[in-house]
Amino acid sequence: MAGNSQRKGAIRKGGTKKGAVVGSGGKRRRGLEGRGATPPAEARTKHPAAKRAAAKAKAAAKSSPRGAAGRPSTRKGDDGPELVLGRNPVVECLRAGVPATALYVAVGTENDDRLTESVKTAADAGISILEVPRTDLDRLSANGMHQGVALQVPPYRYAHPDDLVDRVRGTGEPALLVALDNISDPRNLGAVVRSVAAFGGHGVLIPSRRSASVTAVAWRTSAGAAARLPVARATNLTRTLKDWASKGYQIVGLDAGGDTTLDTFDGSMDTVIVVGSEGKGLSRLVRETCDSILSIPMAGPVESLNASVAAGVVLSEVARQRRI
Repeated sequence: MAGNSQRKGAIRKGGTKKGAVVGSGGKRRRGLEGRGATPPAEARTKHPAAKRAAAKAKAAAKSSPRGAAGRPSTRKGDDGPELVLGRNPVVECLRAGVPATALYVAVGTENDDRLTESVKTAADAGISILEVPRTDLDRLSANGMHQGVALQVPPYRYAHPDDLVDRVRGTGEPALLVALDNISDPRNLGAVVRSVAAFGGHGVLIPSRRSASVTAVAWRTSAGAAARLPVARATNLTRTLKDWASKGYQIVGLDAGGDTTLDTFDGSMDTVIVVGSEGKGLSRLVRETCDSILSIPMAGPVESLNASVAAGVVLSEVARQRRI
């Protein structure tokens, strides 16, 4: 009844005054800070351009090996797409024109110049741009080291060994090819591909079995060079090398205990440089196929170089000789 002060809730307890209190506790300070440049239209979920990109990706997902539309696939290997993770690798691949199918940006990712360039480059190339939950990218990377961005690339299309020979014949230049034997680390493969492209080589040959393949890791290490340089697969590496030798190519293996050194090596003719793994080196049959075994003279106490580093040193010397 009215005026009954004993009724529960009739008298407000002290310290429970409603309404604004003095100060904001810093809650409004963040609202006054700048939020950086406005993201491109394709990265703003409610913008018509973003909706068009999402619709395009959804339609493509029905006929692609991805899972649910708008979600990066968890499939790996030669039969499914791969993800390049990290802002620098992604922007480098996009600059190099890697044939990507989708750019994924985690919801709430802080914008910077690399992300802005990635989104713009992908949009200009007609690549679908999708915002996905951060947890989707977390599942596909070690320790969440994706930096909020991932680029999906289709399975690599390997060339045939004969394609490398035909490519060289069309240039009119002396051939410079690199064959990898027992290289199981895709980072070494990517680094070799990058060096071959940098020093004017014409292609890379890898075995079909027991070898690293062009995965997302190799894409990342090559900085997109795998999009410009053909990588061929040989069913039998030894047989392919013998075939090339019959065509007049000199087959040169790299090994610390070689019968010749880089100082006396003549790289002016058609050349195939065969690189073995740092641990096992060249396999017996491949070694026997080589016309010569080349070693790199070193001043320090180091016994051997990383496979990709050794390949880069020799490629640099061959390129120097051919410039003279």
